[in-house]
Amino acid sequence: MAIDIGQFVQTFFEESLEGLDIMEAGLLALPPGAADLEQINTIFRAAHSIKGGSGTFGFKEVTDFTHVMETLLDKMREGQLAVTGEAVNNLLESVDCLREMLMAVRQNTDVDNDRVKDLQGRLAQLLERKGAPVKVAGDSRATVSPPPNAGGWLIGFRPHLDLMHSGNDPVRIFRELATLGDLMVRPDFSRLPRLAELQPEDCYLAWELELRGAATQEAVAEVFAWVEDDSDLSIDPLVETVIPAATSQTAAEEPGQGELLLERRGGDRRRGDRRGAAAAADSASIRVGIDKVDAVINLVGELVTTQSMLSALGTDFAMDRIDKLHEALDQLDRNTRDLQEHVMRIRMLPISSVFSRFPRMVHDISEKLGKQIDLRISGEQTEIDKTVIEKIGDPLVHLVRNSLDHGIEPPADRGNKPITGVITLNAYHKSGSIFIEVGDDGRGLDREALRRKGLDAGLLRPGEEYSDDQIHELIFHPGLSTAKQISDVSGRGVGMDVVRRNIQDVGGSIQIASQSGLGSKITICLPLTLAILDGQLVSVGHDCYIIPLLSIVESVQIRSEAVNRVAGKGEVLRFRGQHLPILRLYELFGAEEAVNNLEKGLLVVVEADGRQVGLFVDDLQGQQQISIKSLEKNFRRVSGVAGATILGDGRVGLILDISGLIRVNNAAA
Repeated sequence: MAIDIGQFVQTFFEESLEGLDIMEAGLLALPPGAADLEQINTIFRAAHSIKGGSGTFGFKEVTDFTHVMETLLDKMREGQLAVTGEAVNNLLESVDCLREMLMAVRQNTDVDNDRVKDLQGRLAQLLERKGAPVKVAGDSRATVSPPPNAGGWLIGFRPHLDLMHSGNDPVRIFRELATLGDLMVRPDFSRLPRLAELQPEDCYLAWELELRGAATQEAVAEVFAWVEDDSDLSIDPLVETVIPAATSQTAAEEPGQGELLLERRGGDRRRGDRRGAAAAADSASIRVGIDKVDAVINLVGELVTTQSMLSALGTDFAMDRIDKLHEALDQLDRNTRDLQEHVMRIRMLPISSVFSRFPRMVHDISEKLGKQIDLRISGEQTEIDKTVIEKIGDPLVHLVRNSLDHGIEPPADRGNKPITGVITLNAYHKSGSIFIEVGDDGRGLDREALRRKGLDAGLLRPGEEYSDDQIHELIFHPGLSTAKQISDVSGRGVGMDVVRRNIQDVGGSIQIASQSGLGSKITICLPLTLAILDGQLVSVGHDCYIIPLLSIVESVQIRSEAVNRVAGKGEVLRFRGQHLPILRLYELFGAEEAVNNLEKGLLVVVEADGRQVGLFVDDLQGQQQISIKSLEKNFRRVSGVAGATILGDGRVGLILDISGLIRVNNAAA
């Protein structure tokens, strides 16, 4: 019975992509000059694992390409090849190419063979400079030190019984070995049991292998690297003997059932519908720590116990047991809330999955712009909901690119500041939200240039004074840019408005702080999850609305004499030394039979994007956790509304978007 190793394919792809991330991070941390042996070994191990896995699954193009990278890394760790900027950059490009190859194999699309050959050629040239030739076409093989044994090698290979349980296949090992020279195989049947005692998934055979050619012992041992812990292996110089030709056959000619299974799976993978389904299923998967799963299982056990308690009360209920019923319902409420919190934690992932893309991006762009940049990342283990992570990546990329292009000056223009500019990425939890800061020590925002652009665009009135915050807000206006020239990095005046919109789409906000000549810091505030919201229910006429608790500052009763009407600003309340705009929700949403006398209702003071506004409502109803449903998917986008939910009485309640309401109020004013 053959083992269908295709069941491990998805695991191979996941682990290989993680390995590429390790390689990229290691290469970026590899300083030109003296070789950092520990760093190179880490990169080498990742490349070796990808090569071994791809060979096991028959992905020959990936195996051949990775072999050339592996050979170059091996030369570096042996001190035979210098670690130069050129070599590191070529290896980084090779990591990108290998990632594209893996995705192409995974999705059954064509590999960019021209790019593969170009990179193989460049890596080969680097090797040939030190006298280490690499054969690029076909099976890419490189000779490595120590000097080869001219005669060949006699290999004793005795697998453990469970070798094939992990998906290893001796036939594929022999095929790989056959590329190093002429291979002759003699099987050993001494461990083969009687048919009645044979376990079809165990490996009973052993082999004596004779490899003739110029391969080194290290190259031979490398072929068996994946099975060295699952077998007894010996590699000795070949002593000339006469072997009857009839007893040997090349492993490359030997058919294997595992190969047939992979060929059949290959046929299946070429079907477009199955390929799309597999890709979609993988993109929706996450890895969850066993401690989180155990916590959920424990809570489910408590929930079952509570349910049994309620069932017992229901079968024999009497009014004298009402206290028991209340106790059981309270327990059910606690269990449900705990279960909800733990299930939400399963969706939480460290934001390092987003931050990890920036070292490479900063390296490439800074080199292109001729700038020296030190990227400092902190808080990368801060956890946030997977759906938020998926939506925040592009805005962060744009902000970092802006810092690289506009923020950090060229070395000649940094004056008394260090030549190396600093870009910081920081994430942390605060007050039930996650904050992400993108900062730099560059030139900062040009207030005067922004003011001129605002006047030219008709966004500012001549002769009026504006605060720094109001001037900085202009950067979010579509099409407005102070860049003196357009580059392919940034500067076309598109992007910052999209950044704000994308952040607001996930219930977040963005603020800018900048000092001319000292740098800028952009702070993004995001909810931990998009699925659950702690909300304050308020009534407006016959309708019910939900205000996010995190947005609420306080609620106050109003005295009419404290309210004024200001030209161009509508109604404002003199509140704690400032003028607070009042937004009547019944006017905005057309609610019927709502309270319109300010002294008979309540004003809920809310804050977003650093601004405050007072929402006039009839009354407060209570607080509860809300399951958020998309209004845009089920109806259409509505200004000032973030989503909807089903209330306990079956009615639909609208969840207010505070940032949107503030924009609506400003537009109306």
